[in-house]
Amino acid sequence: MSEPIRQMSDGAKHTIDALSIGTMLGAIVQWLPSIAALLTVVWTAIRIYETPTVQRLLQRPGGGAE
Repeated sequence: MSEPIRQMSDGAKHTIDALSIGTMLGAIVQWLPSIAALLTVVWTAIRIYETPTVQRLLQRPGGGAE
């Protein structure tokens, strides 16, 4: 289990550590459910916007059948 961690770059380890600390702090101050809900709404809106139907309605290039 520790072998993949040893092979990771220091930058990747620091990024994962920062995300872990952010998650911990978010859970402590009870922001995490609100942040997760907001990110879910944003992600869903992006996915809907990218659909061929919406792109065709907006007459954007690439809105045709793939």
